[in-house]
Amino acid sequence: MGFSMSAKTMTLLHPLAGGHMRHAPKWTLKLGQLRAQASLTNRSYATGGESKPLEGYGALLLDVGGTLLETAQPVPEVYARIGAKHGVKTAPANIKKGFKKAFAEPWPERLRYEGDGRPFWRYAVATATGCSDEKYFEELYQHFARGDAWKIASGAPEALRRLHNAGVKLAVVSNFDSRLRPVLRDLQIDTLFDALIISAEVGYEKPSREIFQAALNELDVDASAAVHVGDDPTNDKQGALAAGLESWLWKVDVKSFEELADRVLQPARFVP
Repeated sequence: MGFSMSAKTMTLLHPLAGGHMRHAPKWTLKLGQLRAQASLTNRSYATGGESKPLEGYGALLLDVGGTLLETAQPVPEVYARIGAKHGVKTAPANIKKGFKKAFAEPWPERLRYEGDGRPFWRYAVATATGCSDEKYFEELYQHFARGDAWKIASGAPEALRRLHNAGVKLAVVSNFDSRLRPVLRDLQIDTLFDALIISAEVGYEKPSREIFQAALNELDVDASAAVHVGDDPTNDKQGALAAGLESWLWKVDVKSFEELADRVLQPARFVP
């Protein structure tokens, strides 16, 4: 359910460098210092054809599954545990294989998650377990609609509050069904975001350009001022880059939410 930046080396030259400083008038020195400070404030570095401000990004777009949230227990174990009450005897290892198969096969509809996502999840559960019992499916479906089925990534609430307090606009961009809003509400993190862009609601799924543009429109920011973070190389990184955003792969380009907040607020510190 939803997974470096390269930059040109910066050389900042003082306007009065080159051996003339000791003989320059005091007012000239002061003017040079002011110009240098202005240069540092306004200078940008280039990456991926876009210009990024040294003072920080204006918006963060964030993936949910595998980035902001993980399941509280491994999915195959949950399927097996609940399934035992309904006569399912498939081992977690085999459920995992079946689950991967369900996601690997093309879905005939335009959206995998449309509305409540039940058609796809019925197919996924039956493929993973060999059981198409409706009561079993519904118990599984409702289980993952609750906040206690999920855990928030370490340090995420603190980092998101820090970014929010610094004026950074925040949006979820997730391939998910209609359960995401109540899950985030149960976890008490829904109010940290200025926008929740959910594929089942907007009618587009990552890696399409349109779902990222929907987030930018909702936040009223340009792509050049935003960065997207997620754990999927195709849906998240490639999708966001194609939409004109900077993009960092979770646990590869950024490894913690503390680092993520630092990098959003002070990207110049991370220029090689």
